[in-house]
Amino acid sequence: MRSLYPAIEPFTTHSLTVDQRHTLYIEECGKPDGIPVLFLHGGPGAGCTPTHRQFFNPELYRIILFDQRGCGRSTPHADLVDNTTAHLVADIETIRRYLKIDRWLVFGGSWGSTLALAYAEKFNEKVSGLILRGIFLCRDQDIQWFYQRGTDRFFPDYWQDYLRPIPPDKRKDLVRAYHELLTGPDETKKLEAALAWSLWEARTATLLPDKTIQNFFAQKSVALSMARIECHYFINQTFLEPNQLLLNANAITNIPGIIVHGRYDSICPVDQAFALSEVWPGAETVIVPDAGHAATEPGIIHALITATDRFAKHDGDI
Repeated sequence: MRSLYPAIEPFTTHSLTVDQRHTLYIEECGKPDGIPVLFLHGGPGAGCTPTHRQFFNPELYRIILFDQRGCGRSTPHADLVDNTTAHLVADIETIRRYLKIDRWLVFGGSWGSTLALAYAEKFNEKVSGLILRGIFLCRDQDIQWFYQRGTDRFFPDYWQDYLRPIPPDKRKDLVRAYHELLTGPDETKKLEAALAWSLWEARTATLLPDKTIQNFFAQKSVALSMARIECHYFINQTFLEPNQLLLNANAITNIPGIIVHGRYDSICPVDQAFALSEVWPGAETVIVPDAGHAATEPGIIHALITATDRFAKHDGDI
């Protein structure tokens, strides 16, 4: 069973202003002249952590991570203005040009898989390969499954905590009800809603409970950016056309890829991985039999490290 590579520190960091409002935190780790790989974190709104550096052999990869608009060390924090999928896709391309990279491997999980697909479908000539985990297609049915009805049947006790900030008469549209609280003027209610939203995700992310993930998502700054930005995206259908990622998959036909998905993923059910594989026949799909959604579950780690090592053997291709 493969495990994460040892912890490392960045060899350089950047503060990149992408417009009059937003400045992105970027870091580079590993080998400065190695195979360029971009890590795309989830959420949207989660930000990067030191663990994310450890999915890649630092002796072979030039590992690039950045905090997307409004989260992590990017500023302004938890900001929703000019924060859309199109803005994030444009930011990725701006980063690639800024770092003078011709083509790169793109690695993303959950929302990171969504963003990776959106980017690759627009800038396919700049992507040497894709490693995608916990596929999130962001269709209305996928959002409804987790935030309205579906996952609640597996975690009815946690669901009650998720419902608590919302008055009973507003529970027919929970995303909209949360959006009102998370963008409203009452700071106490905003924080209460953010923590309930964020902890619902943290508690359902793994097959077995993981206090480390729950404690991370319970941090005030993480909860606020996660809840506000996710809810902002989801009430706007993630700023994508209906079924956009599958309908445009012909653009990535020639890009090699590996899809990794937990069999018991209750946040993004495994049918999303199969739907993507059907329109992207060149991709290899790995279903991890003893995992849920989180990247840090042992079986998921093994599959992801195996994938990055395979790409490294072929200089970023497979």
